[in-house]
Amino acid sequence: MNVPAFIDTTVEEQAAELRSYFKSLGAEISEENSKEGLYKDLHQIIEACDLCFKEASEKDVESVLNSIVSLLVMIPVERSENLILSFCEKLSKVPTNRLGLTSLRVLSNLFHGWSVRSPLRFVIYYNLVRLAGQADNIQAVFSSIEKMKLWLADCGATPDQYQRLLRVLHESLTECKQSELASKVMIELLGTYTEENASHARDDAHRCIVTSLGDPGTFLMDHLLTLKPVKFLEGEAIHDLLTIFVSDKLSGYLKFYKEKKDFVDSLGLSHEQNMQKMRLLTFMQMAENKKEISFDTIQEELQLEPDSVEGFVIEVIRTKLVRARMDQFNRKVLISSTMHRTFGKPQWVQLREVLYAWRGNLQQVDDSMNTVLTAHLEQVPQ
Repeated sequence: MNVPAFIDTTVEEQAAELRSYFKSLGAEISEENSKEGLYKDLHQIIEACDLCFKEASEKDVESVLNSIVSLLVMIPVERSENLILSFCEKLSKVPTNRLGLTSLRVLSNLFHGWSVRSPLRFVIYYNLVRLAGQADNIQAVFSSIEKMKLWLADCGATPDQYQRLLRVLHESLTECKQSELASKVMIELLGTYTEENASHARDDAHRCIVTSLGDPGTFLMDHLLTLKPVKFLEGEAIHDLLTIFVSDKLSGYLKFYKEKKDFVDSLGLSHEQNMQKMRLLTFMQMAENKKEISFDTIQEELQLEPDSVEGFVIEVIRTKLVRARMDQFNRKVLISSTMHRTFGKPQWVQLREVLYAWRGNLQQVDDSMNTVLTAHLEQVPQ
């Protein structure tokens, strides 16, 4: 079937061709433009636009949808919201395996073609994020929170809208397996709550903790405990579990799991993955104040089989959480440095001592260089 190109025509002609096209696909729509004007035409055209998802090729679908976009931007802003919501809803129902990227490109065209000062730009982007998650292509619409904030300020997004956007963005990032960015977005979301409304963020805080615990690349989580919505969960099992991952050892987790196995399983977390992460975190804690750790100690503390110790140490080194090397002959691990699981006052004191020592060493180097330079100048003939 030949699909109109919808170029070099008037708005009325374009609407009429779209009507004719959708009627040919079986839509209950008149080929005649509505006497009520373009708004009514678009309302009826958008209602019928999903018919082309099954019948037409990807290229033709994109052409038709972009033609609808070109008409949408002609509607006065104050009358556009319902049309845009309806159009976004239709795009969300495309077969993602065939037309997911097509719908994403079309809605992106609408977003970039819309006035940057219009509040409706938020509505378009919100749905764009949803589509990107469905199409597994979130990187096409989101790169950083900072850039997103800039255009949100231009369109006058409210704090409530910002929270809604962060929530759907977190869901899409999680769907696209962008766990690191998803964690940053959720932390940003929790940071928008105050002590007065922190109790309203209970579900978000719960989701943030579960996401962080389940992410194989997230190890340092002490900053979550400072977030007001997370503080509101103190005394609950989810907060106790987070505290274990922040500062306790493997034995503490195993005790918790034995007592609350059903709860941990209900979170959708893997017990085996939890154990492996706790082994890594426990080893970090062991390495904080030691220069060497024997294989026997590692085996006992981390409940490993004798032939699993070396493989575990290699995995620790690969994470770059600990700088170390193995002395296989003497069956021990030599520690160079390690990241701290928590960074409180003791760590700041330790950092200050390191910086003071570093400054003292630089002063000694400077004094030595001046001594050498002075001696050299004294030997130079006047």
